[in-house]
Amino acid sequence: MDKRTITALGEELYQALRSQKTVPPLTERNSGITLADAYHISQHLVKCRLDRDGEKVVGKKIGVTSEAVQQMLGVYQPDFGFLTNTMEFPDGAEIPIAGHLIAPRAEGEIAFRLKHDLSGPGVTEADVLAATESIMPCFEIVDSRIRDWQIRIEDTVADNASCGVYTLGDTAVDPRGLDLPNLEMRIYKNGELEATGKGSAVQGNPLTAVAWLANTLGEYGIPFLAGETILSGSLAPLIPVVPGDEMHLELDHVGTASCRFT
Repeated sequence: MDKRTITALGEELYQALRSQKTVPPLTERNSGITLADAYHISQHLVKCRLDRDGEKVVGKKIGVTSEAVQQMLGVYQPDFGFLTNTMEFPDGAEIPIAGHLIAPRAEGEIAFRLKHDLSGPGVTEADVLAATESIMPCFEIVDSRIRDWQIRIEDTVADNASCGVYTLGDTAVDPRGLDLPNLEMRIYKNGELEATGKGSAVQGNPLTAVAWLANTLGEYGIPFLAGETILSGSLAPLIPVVPGDEMHLELDHVGTASCRFT
């Protein structure tokens, strides 16, 4: 895909983000689009946010890691994207949908906070653990600028991995000594148990998922940096939310996270 087309599609997605409107799937209109093309489109989208809106990259995310989410979306490999400072809401926050989101869905995740830089290729689970300062419970609220969530892997990567916003729990725990694959999470919507999951839902181990992300971004010369937040993927199926919904999760041995939508 030529640079002019990449720039045009990145601009289209940026305008969709700012207007809260959707666009037809990129893969319907560009049959030859590759994953590398999609990554470069996302880079232009993110650059627009940084240059025009003054945002800053504060982390990275991996998505579509669990079988449940892959089945829901019809996307059968992980996506990856960037977090900016305006995406983060505090624990317990009221998150406005109007003016910010289009068709939000809540994911319960384990977030990693890094104390050392980490750069692929060749990153292992042990490397991730050594570079991690703490883990936190997290809600990622994914959203899509692609019409009706009709996405293929190239669509979601181009759309910055369907990033919306996220909220981190108010407890941060050293992961050493924890059995991350067997950590259990319970997710509640409006006080009712909605879903459960384990750390093993994300590529068998959240450390494996984060290592994959480090190595994948390393192919594009993008490192993890000390202080960044890394979202490791949803432990349970995505949960659609509308104004008035309240979400709460409990992650064994780590803590809780919550948010409300207005």
